[in-house]
Amino acid sequence: MSSPNMLHCHEPTLSAGGNIGTEWQPITLTLVEYPKGDLVGKLLAWISLAPLGIGAGFVALILFRRDLHTIVFFLGTLVNECFNMLLKRWIKEPRPVARAQIWTEYGMPSSHSQFMCFFATYVLLFIFIRLHHMNNSNSARLERLVRLLVLAICWTAAFLVCFGRIYLLYHTLNQVLIGAFVGMVMGVLWFLLTHCVLTPYFPMVVTWRISELFLLRDTTLIPNVLWFEYTATRHEARARARKLVSMKSQ
Repeated sequence: MSSPNMLHCHEPTLSAGGNIGTEWQPITLTLVEYPKGDLVGKLLAWISLAPLGIGAGFVALILFRRDLHTIVFFLGTLVNECFNMLLKRWIKEPRPVARAQIWTEYGMPSSHSQFMCFFATYVLLFIFIRLHHMNNSNSARLERLVRLLVLAICWTAAFLVCFGRIYLLYHTLNQVLIGAFVGMVMGVLWFLLTHCVLTPYFPMVVTWRISELFLLRDTTLIPNVLWFEYTATRHEARARARKLVSMKSQ
């Protein structure tokens, strides 16, 4: 996610060598400004950090789950972000002039809106296409409700982030709309690439030596990975408990 606040500070300050008037530029990954005393602006400022939270979630899932689809999904967000950077440097449209600071990056299209709409679009297609035929008859209704709840959360977050970029004057309406459109198109294209081209190769990829080294796995055919891992862990724990009891009784 591109940082919205790579800005210049023009107040005279002391540099590391003690020189007065040196221009300082902070690396501000999470700093988002909002009007002081504006509770709505403060809330939207926090919500605008959603892409960072999603990125951290991807890293955690990859480290602890090692699922190929999750890895490819994460790579898609990186490709989407790189494409956003190329578009910004090609279009070169400045951000709204609403602050005293001078922005060091362009604003068209909005990287936040592009990221969130990419993510929400991919999740939408994943649920309605990839998981459509994987319903367990015993809990189909509950699973559908959970999936609809996930979709509602994703698209609500996407809307609030997009609205917040306009409300906080980081982007114009056109910059946000174009970013959202590009993100949705990228989400569709990346899902099609993953679902139609890459997924059929996952069973082969997990047999590679390097995949075994990094414990990579393919859970494509498992409809409910959480329930599968729960039952597998419970079964293994019971089997080990029985084995331990039998060893103690000897």
